[in-house]
Amino acid sequence: MTDFTQNDFKGTRALFRIPEGVIYLDGNSLGPLPAGVEQRVARTLAEEWGTRLIRGWNDAGWMTQPGRVGDRVGRLIGAPPGSVVMGDTLSIKVYQALAAALALNPDRRVILSDTGNFPTDLYMAEGLIATLGQGHRLEMVEPEAVEGAIDGRVAVLMLTEVDYRTGRKHDMAALTARAHAAGALTVWDLAHSAGALPVDLTAAGADFAAGCTYKYLNGGPGAPAFLYVAPRHAKAARPALSGWMGHAAPFAFEPSYRPGAGVERMRVGTPPVIALAALDAALDVWDGVDMADIRRQSIALCDLFITEVEARCPELALASPRDGARRGSQVSFRHPQGYAIMRALIDRGVIGDFRAPDILRFGITPLYIGADELRAAVAVLETVLAGRLWDRPDYHRKATVT
Repeated sequence: MTDFTQNDFKGTRALFRIPEGVIYLDGNSLGPLPAGVEQRVARTLAEEWGTRLIRGWNDAGWMTQPGRVGDRVGRLIGAPPGSVVMGDTLSIKVYQALAAALALNPDRRVILSDTGNFPTDLYMAEGLIATLGQGHRLEMVEPEAVEGAIDGRVAVLMLTEVDYRTGRKHDMAALTARAHAAGALTVWDLAHSAGALPVDLTAAGADFAAGCTYKYLNGGPGAPAFLYVAPRHAKAARPALSGWMGHAAPFAFEPSYRPGAGVERMRVGTPPVIALAALDAALDVWDGVDMADIRRQSIALCDLFITEVEARCPELALASPRDGARRGSQVSFRHPQGYAIMRALIDRGVIGDFRAPDILRFGITPLYIGADELRAAVAVLETVLAGRLWDRPDYHRKATVT
């Protein structure tokens, strides 16, 4: 694979297909297409499915994809080989992780989260609580109050490391240590962390973690999620969704479930072979890339963006932490007409996104974004605001996806 010098991402930019005239600042929602994905998917279709047919499960290694690709993701999140498995959606993986964590801490009934957590995690917790019917309850506090709320009642601390709206970053190591000291387990959502900043689940002592791969990992729309189970829990973790693929011997077709070894028991349904092939190819971009370099460049670029926006667009209010160490790889600003402003920006080739009620969100990814693109994006933003170009009826009409 290609090696790139430290802090020089010109080589990686050439590995992405970004339309001419577009400044793409939405990789925190959907990463752009890595060039190698098209060829890999075409090969999977033509040479594997097309010629091998069902033999591909053995001959092309389809059955072992979830673990092999999981190990590649694991390298980026500080997880040892054999502790990450791919498949299903992030919602399902959060459900599995939370259910397993609760089962490992049976004498407690509180799931602690924060008000900045992504709604689907909270929905899955509510659904699991209703299904269990054992008196569990979900308690939420403001992000800044999480540490002080961890006490002897808490069974599981369930947090998203990087807030999807503001980019505010939790201290995973400190909060995990605090949870363990209080006898609680942790479930971390890495949707806005994996591929955006260095993550070390092993060093942090995390118990469970889950994440999606279509954001900073560029796996494509609907790309499969991942689930991490700390090796110390692998034999005891109980799979709430006891699917065929998580059975110890799927092709023995036994009438009763026996959990597979380690994290393999957290597999549920048939692997999404084509989607995993696309993700596997997308992960090639990370070969030779140091996450510490990504992080340094990300903080510098985000700082530049904040400086430029505040100097040229003073009507926008910074929603993200100003301190780069306390945020992920995105910058968010508030404006009462945030949705219409973002629509106007997108029409002019600057693609970010909007999060209710008033947040304009900009993902800043050094793999394919540099200082020149950010300055150009701010110039367009300044023009849109100065001329009130956002104030058109069609820009105020909400689309299905914002």
